[in-house]
Amino acid sequence: MRRNDKSSLLFVLIFLLIVSVTFSIMSVEARKHHTKKSKPRPHKHQKDKHGPEPEPDSRFPSPAPAPLPRYGSYNRTKSSIFDVLSFGAKGDGVSDDTKALIAAWKAACRVAGATVEIPSEFKFLIKPITLQGPCMPNLVLQIDGTLLAPPKVGSWPKSSLFQWINFKWFHNFTIQGNGIVDGQGFEWWGGSQSNSIQKKSKHIPEMKPTALRFYASYNVTVRDIKINNSPLCHLKFDSSGGIKVKNIHISSPENSPNTDGIHLQNTKDVEIQHSDIACGDDCVSIQTGCSNVHIHHINCGPGHGISLGGLGKDKSVACVSDIVVEKISLQNTLAGVRIKTWQGGIGSVKNVSFSSIQVSDVKVPIIIDQYYCDKHLCDNQTGAVAISGVEFNQIIGTYSVQPIHLACSNSVPCSDVDLIDIQLKPSSKYQSFQQALCWNSYGKSQAPLVPSSIDYCLRRDSGSVKRIARSHEHMC
Repeated sequence: MRRNDKSSLLFVLIFLLIVSVTFSIMSVEARKHHTKKSKPRPHKHQKDKHGPEPEPDSRFPSPAPAPLPRYGSYNRTKSSIFDVLSFGAKGDGVSDDTKALIAAWKAACRVAGATVEIPSEFKFLIKPITLQGPCMPNLVLQIDGTLLAPPKVGSWPKSSLFQWINFKWFHNFTIQGNGIVDGQGFEWWGGSQSNSIQKKSKHIPEMKPTALRFYASYNVTVRDIKINNSPLCHLKFDSSGGIKVKNIHISSPENSPNTDGIHLQNTKDVEIQHSDIACGDDCVSIQTGCSNVHIHHINCGPGHGISLGGLGKDKSVACVSDIVVEKISLQNTLAGVRIKTWQGGIGSVKNVSFSSIQVSDVKVPIIIDQYYCDKHLCDNQTGAVAISGVEFNQIIGTYSVQPIHLACSNSVPCSDVDLIDIQLKPSSKYQSFQQALCWNSYGKSQAPLVPSSIDYCLRRDSGSVKRIARSHEHMC
């Protein structure tokens, strides 16, 4: 009887175990079936980990922002870069690559955010050209290689002597890169070189080309590039505005005539900063029609310093205002900071500040000259461009000829001139020096003043001189 009871109990346990296992298997299969049935179809933008990436479909935007596939971004970038080599340029420094540059330029001009690429390790001979806008915004000229001007004067067309590369009617445009713009101007400077070169250069035109010129262009940036050996000015802005120049390097020999570094004319809202300029004329030249110009952190030398003018030539109207020049280092230059005007001119120069200027062996660190003349003799004339509101503050260092030269007009004296913290000592490298010259200049001075004679440089104004200056401002 007990044996039968044990057999019955064992049978019941086995039966329950079989039922439990069967139920578990059925539940798992039911869950699998339910999951498979309810699983959504993969979105077209989802990435399949076990297969190739599908082509993106623009009709179905991704539910969350995500970077485009690598090949997509590459095609987008590549389509906006226009390498001159792809347009037939040789880049050997001998072949004429002008047409290739023009072709690349025209193609890039139609694409927003495009880049014209001058690739590194190549040299491109470019004849005088005008690259003309307007173009799509944010166009970039990326100069990583070298652009070469024609080296022979005779190869320049007579109709193209005003500039080498002319940029006209551009907005939101940038030139940048680690490359070089080489004007190859040595033959143009023949008259200032050795006699042997002079004999070979009898037919050099009086007009010489500027390397890079911008005309009627706005919101332009030039940065990082090198501009060397221009026949005339290296970088010119004419009738333009919203100009930014940063970290450029300009170089030409000290005896290269009229090779201004940066030349501004009828241009407003300018910032020039953190650049090195060595040339045969003014490191920065500011001409008529300029206002709101800020120049700072510039190394200048050799050259003729930072200059306003010459202004008012041939009895013309000259208007310059709101100029700030600060944190400048000048070495072995003809002048430090100066304003120069021709006799007989009209108009005004006002609101000008020169501050934190370090000079080393500069011939004359501080100059206002209303008797400017670039030839042996100029006719005396009574009219003059009025100069007012000029501050010289913290001009410190050494001079090699004269510490200060203020030569103001008899009929239109300089007014509101401030001399503050001027410390100029004769250079130990030179022996013959001139005394400070101060003529018909009105304003105030503030110690320290070295040499001490500067303290007597400025006359006190009773009000009549300011009225004369104001009477000239209406011309502007």
